[in-house]
Amino acid sequence: MDLREELKNLGERVNLPAVSRRQLLVGAAATGGLLVAWTLWPRNYRSPMLAEEGEAEFGGWLTIGRDGVVTVAIPQLEMGQGITTLLAQVAAVELGADWRQVGAEPVPPSGHFPNLPLAAHWAPMWANFPSLADEPDDWLVERFAASHSFNATAGGTGLAAYEGPLRIAAASARDMMVRAAAERWEVSAEECEVSEGFVRHSAHEALRFGELVDEARELDPPDLAPLRPQAAFEEPVFGEADAQTSFPRIDLPSKVDGSHLFAGDIRLPGMVFASIRHGPVGLPELFRFDESAVAGMRGIVGVIKSKRWLAAVAQSWWIADQALSRMRAHFTGPGALEQAVLDTELERASEQREDNFERIAEFGDPDTALAQPSFVRRYDIAPAVHVPLETASATARYADGRLELWMASQAPSAAQAAAAKAIGISVDDVVFYPVAAGGSFDARLEKQHAIEIAQIAAEIGRPVQLTWSRVQDLQATPPRAPATAEMAARIGGDGQPVAWRARVTTPPAMREMGHRLFDNLTPEAARAESRGKADPLAVAGGVPPYGIADVALDHVPASIRLPVTRMRGGAEAITGFFTECFMDELAFEAKRDPFLYRMALLGGAPRMAECLRRASRLGDWDGGRPGSGQGIAMVRMGDTPENAGHIACVAQAGLGSGGARVTKLTAAVDIGRIVNLDIARQQIEGGLIFGLSLALGSAVRFENGHPVPRNIGDLGLPRLADCPEIVVDFIPSEAEPFDAGELGVAVAAPAIANALFAATGLRMRRLPLLSEGL
Repeated sequence: MDLREELKNLGERVNLPAVSRRQLLVGAAATGGLLVAWTLWPRNYRSPMLAEEGEAEFGGWLTIGRDGVVTVAIPQLEMGQGITTLLAQVAAVELGADWRQVGAEPVPPSGHFPNLPLAAHWAPMWANFPSLADEPDDWLVERFAASHSFNATAGGTGLAAYEGPLRIAAASARDMMVRAAAERWEVSAEECEVSEGFVRHSAHEALRFGELVDEARELDPPDLAPLRPQAAFEEPVFGEADAQTSFPRIDLPSKVDGSHLFAGDIRLPGMVFASIRHGPVGLPELFRFDESAVAGMRGIVGVIKSKRWLAAVAQSWWIADQALSRMRAHFTGPGALEQAVLDTELERASEQREDNFERIAEFGDPDTALAQPSFVRRYDIAPAVHVPLETASATARYADGRLELWMASQAPSAAQAAAAKAIGISVDDVVFYPVAAGGSFDARLEKQHAIEIAQIAAEIGRPVQLTWSRVQDLQATPPRAPATAEMAARIGGDGQPVAWRARVTTPPAMREMGHRLFDNLTPEAARAESRGKADPLAVAGGVPPYGIADVALDHVPASIRLPVTRMRGGAEAITGFFTECFMDELAFEAKRDPFLYRMALLGGAPRMAECLRRASRLGDWDGGRPGSGQGIAMVRMGDTPENAGHIACVAQAGLGSGGARVTKLTAAVDIGRIVNLDIARQQIEGGLIFGLSLALGSAVRFENGHPVPRNIGDLGLPRLADCPEIVVDFIPSEAEPFDAGELGVAVAAPAIANALFAATGLRMRRLPLLSEGL
């Protein structure tokens, strides 16, 4: 039964996988056993955050030990974005804990930790009636997310989903410890305060958290959690972008000394290793292989064949991979995908855009205003690959009808369910152990390797670890969708656009990913189910943030034979390129400064205007004159301007002997209240570098169903020597926090493209830039 069918029944499902003894990233645990009763949370979805000897549990979100160590539940995948630190910091600030006593525990999927904002945002992917599930507090969203243990990590929703409930748990724990201390001192609780891991009173010696948990556990939680007036935040100071945070990354020590566990680091007694071969795109089914070629080969444990892949298991991964090379697997299907076919399919859809589009958003009367547009341009984006440093890896042990699964997944409940279905067991018999990912960029939303490792472990009968080679990771992980856009505008008497239309031709990538993720469909079935259907999430961000009276955003759903998925930056990294390159062309046509041209259209967007103004000042903007090598771009991401993230970027670029060279990126950013300044800066800087890789590389072509190039070294990714100087400054804001992880990705490519135009006089309208030569 798929998730949509389950949702119709709305049945309760409690998922309580066993968890192993956690490894605190900071601090340690002690002995003794405590459990604080909790009544504020629904009883039908218990938390897997279990108190151990010497610990008291608070709300399923945190435990406090007699030694004072505070352990915070982390229901999101740590993949380098710092969510472990952010959530631990939220708890520490609300609780009044000393940062040095705070640890973190990744928790398996549970209905106790639903990601409601992401479930609401992705409602078109799972709900039969998305209009009834487009707000986080909608009943349908709450039931879906809780009953399916939906705590996926994507779209920068970690703080939006979990800051509130985590603050409530921490505030209630603080209140209970204060009351315990007040009773011991025989004073009023209002006379006590909490800071640095102590409960304090002016007339008594301060008490450590650990000294109070025995008494606190006997108290009832407060009916209303006494939240502190101010949530966790750090104030940026203009011109001091490198100011240090008070909360250094909690996972930094273990990553520096090499003890941090990633998916590929798991080792179990008696474990063997598996390598795998997948079919080319268009040839998905295993046809034949020569198993006799590995007969008697030393170290081989077994050969596992499936309808869609071939795996070898051996005493080492290298032996397994060499065995696969010897067996020379061949695959069959409709026909291997060639780049010419892919180009033709996308071009055919684009040519039919007048008859095959769906209006996603409309303001004013754009069709009348654009009956005869003044300016029309076309832009193209090639498929791009994720290439995280760690390829897909998972470890499994199957015994007595029970599967234990260690893997890094952005959608762990979906991976858990898919693994169970693959070997015909109940999802309750799959124990999921979350581990960190060595990067993802949204590649770990896919779960094919969970299915494969489950089947391999069930057949081999021993603990086994599957690791995809880089070639297989490129082959089996769907890329970001290709896209083309026809941008049209009508220009008023002052040279400014008064009407605007973006008609984007691209596959319904998010619908397709949703069918794989929620319905467990194969790539071919997911494409078939999505064919011809418009996808608002695939063109998100296509409405420009400018004050233009008549605006239209259209999606032309292209049917192509290439499976596609989401990538860091989301659709905004595609539509942002279209919007900001087109806006630059309009400014050039009007013979106006691109900065001033944009500013004239931002009267109704003061936060965006301030970002643009500050970026131009920090980046020493000189008007973008020919030969300057300066380009400017801006992006707003979010469902509403009030709760959106804003970024503006000035790029300095030119051509050198090795091609395009980006020497400086200057960004001004407004992400509302900043929880951790250092992590916010890391995310913007990392996003800009990732956006640089998409601007100048990361693209693949297809030859006989295989992506080309097939190794990371030939993808044109920036090396250390290629990384530009980066200046990032944050604008203080009291708005709700917005995740910084994807803003830099979306703004980098158009800023660089506009800079290269200023440097060369050549307008490059295709990503990656320079892919068609000069």
